[in-house]
Amino acid sequence: MKKILLSTLPFLALAACAGGEKEVPVAVRIANATPAVSVTARGETTPVGTANADAADDPAIWRNAADPAQSLIVGTDKKAGLYVYGLDGKTRDFLDAGQVNNVDLRDHVAIGGNEGILVVASDRNDRAHAKLALFRLDPANAKLTALGKIDAGEGEAYGLCLSRQEDAIHAFIVLKDGTIHQVALDTSAATPAGRIVRSLKLGTQSEGCAVDDRTGTLYVAEEDVGLWRFDARAGGSTEPVKIADADGKNLVADAEGVAIAPIGEKDGYVIVSSQGDNAYVAYRIGDDSYAGRFRIVDGAIGGAEETDGIDLMLGDFGPDYPGGLFIAQDGHNAAAAQNFKLVAWDDIARALGLAE
Repeated sequence: MKKILLSTLPFLALAACAGGEKEVPVAVRIANATPAVSVTARGETTPVGTANADAADDPAIWRNAADPAQSLIVGTDKKAGLYVYGLDGKTRDFLDAGQVNNVDLRDHVAIGGNEGILVVASDRNDRAHAKLALFRLDPANAKLTALGKIDAGEGEAYGLCLSRQEDAIHAFIVLKDGTIHQVALDTSAATPAGRIVRSLKLGTQSEGCAVDDRTGTLYVAEEDVGLWRFDARAGGSTEPVKIADADGKNLVADAEGVAIAPIGEKDGYVIVSSQGDNAYVAYRIGDDSYAGRFRIVDGAIGGAEETDGIDLMLGDFGPDYPGGLFIAQDGHNAAAAQNFKLVAWDDIARALGLAE
């Protein structure tokens, strides 16, 4: 699909800021940033149902270990609800859940006495009172079933990521002001419950997050500041450690979605959406060093721009996605509504020269 021409972006960016502080045009931000390698998507989802709006936001991947090509993607339309897609990009289900912003999932979770796939979304239908919306995903028919909602503190729900800890599944809900509540979930009964076990804080608007369960590390993107990590354990330190500044070079504000590529017992990469210049940045897990940048450009399928949410899972996803699957929200999907682009992890790793 055709994209908005790069030559028009400076005028669009400046027009959007008329009457206020002028924003640096996208073309200038791209020119000033560290060079990025190019990859192309191998697939895309059907657009979300909300047209002419910033609507698609965040994806989550469920890998079908028995038949990887039959894996599923859950994606948010933050104006309307949750979609379930197949790897062919076709819509398998839609559930009207209202304004759900970010989403994550975990498999093999006790849900009402039966093991299943737990899907959790940040619910901001009430902007003053954050909630977690819980669902069960049935892999046999790709249907979502609402389980209920859990209070998650005062403020606007924004980012969301899950962690599997010794006692329970924990949800990290990132409020728009940078407050992060860690909520221990109890899904064993018919009605789910949860309690805030501790709170963390960043100074300004934050959203994207991901947890590396191997190392017990929570990664959070503070949009205009940079990428941070916390100890994800309920009894761990609440002090953040900065991994990278949004310096306009490697990471260009807004810093948005966060995803993890775990390799071995403690190595791999954390990926963050460098929304300000339509790129994605990889940092090495362990020493937090910069590993490279890439963009999803137009090919047989359109590229991705102004990406909010991302997700990544390594492993076999069938012949179209060897090595793993990377998914990025596309903020400019030509004349259609926003959607999600699907990229093979092998294509990214090869372009960046990353270790496997």
